[in-house]
Amino acid sequence: MCPKYSDASGATPAVTEHPAWCSRGVSDSPGETAVERMLATLAPIGEADKRRALVIVNPFATTVSDRLRNLVVYALAARYQVEAVETQFRGHATELSRQAARDGYGVVIAFGGDGTVNESANGLANSGTPLTCLPGGSANVFCKLLGIPGEIVDATEHLLRVADHFAPRQVDLGAVEGRRYTFSAGVGMDADVVRGVDARPRLKARFGPYFFLGAAFTTFARRYVIRPPRMFVEVGGQTLVGVTTIVQNAEHYTYFHDRPVDLAEGASLDSGTLSGVVLRRGSLLGAPSLLVRGVFGRGRVAGHRLVTGFEGVSSLTVSSATGRPLPLQVDGDYIGEVTEARFSIERRALTVVA
Repeated sequence: MCPKYSDASGATPAVTEHPAWCSRGVSDSPGETAVERMLATLAPIGEADKRRALVIVNPFATTVSDRLRNLVVYALAARYQVEAVETQFRGHATELSRQAARDGYGVVIAFGGDGTVNESANGLANSGTPLTCLPGGSANVFCKLLGIPGEIVDATEHLLRVADHFAPRQVDLGAVEGRRYTFSAGVGMDADVVRGVDARPRLKARFGPYFFLGAAFTTFARRYVIRPPRMFVEVGGQTLVGVTTIVQNAEHYTYFHDRPVDLAEGASLDSGTLSGVVLRRGSLLGAPSLLVRGVFGRGRVAGHRLVTGFEGVSSLTVSSATGRPLPLQVDGDYIGEVTEARFSIERRALTVVA
């Protein structure tokens, strides 16, 4: 096996040694073979020229094996002074990122899914320490929004090139009830879908976006056609009534493989505003056309007869119409139920490099 980086219980030495077995060409997957080939061609640079990088690794990421994670971390050491640590509990990446900013790291690399990226962004918000990421989850939306490839070998090569042309920039963060998010948050059906998918991690890992799609249909039919939760949405001086609200501070809501899924219009990572859609009611007859518009990009979701869109706002409030708690998700991570959710935008709050 490859060099094992440290965990949070001990010291975190930089990964700088080059054991012979790391390039001996024995691999368990095409990805591992590709990384080993890349390692063989990398020309190391002097330690004094490397930026200090903390790699925050989610050991339960769904798409990357332990050995491939180790190879990737080792490859990064050709251009960065790498220290890597595994997350041990929910919220751990936030703690690690916040401490990395205090300790003067040159960059934090979130190696996992969008949940790991979200926690890291919460720890680095308004610190000035740059965040970047490596794909290790099922969607990796923020990676793709930054222009980082969704395939791990290509993404590793991308970050190695970034080290030679390091150009941080600032992007916005959304916020809801004390939790920041990097691209989207939702109240209602999408949060219910995330909750159901996360309850079955093996199916999530095996079937990826197809499992999400199936869960969305099932959740919609069971909970959002008959007696769905009702909510009021106070936005732009008007009150909307609906069953689901999705709020974005980025161009795309998610990706189906590499195909962007677009719901709201007008938002971008540095627009300084929020955009969103409100699903006014559930309808089995309307669901197929919504799917075609969202997943396959044929038509505007915000223009659908069941949907009201909004854009260019800095805040909004979603509240339960009946007092019944509503599910809430941020960046594809279910965080609980609320009777009221207040959304806002934090301009230029996060420094990123990609």
